[in-house]
Amino acid sequence: MYFEIIGEIKEVETIAVGGRIRDIMRLRKEYGPGRWRKMKGIAKVRLRSGRICYAEIHWYEAHGIGRKKMKIKRFWE
Repeated sequence: MYFEIIGEIKEVETIAVGGRIRDIMRLRKEYGPGRWRKMKGIAKVRLRSGRICYAEIHWYEAHGIGRKKMKIKRFWE
């Protein structure tokens, strides 16, 4: 699903760190070693259809590497 984040991500929360992340080996192989964290937050997004709404976003991030694999988990109406 394609989407664009409009503005800032709010209510950012860490879900898991390091070895507690299910896909940690894939992340390290694809992007390199780092202190990986699985994060979540709420942001205003623009969908491919042009619709704008709030959604809960999940992503992985590591210092020096940045945010990777962002996805929408649910919509907030």
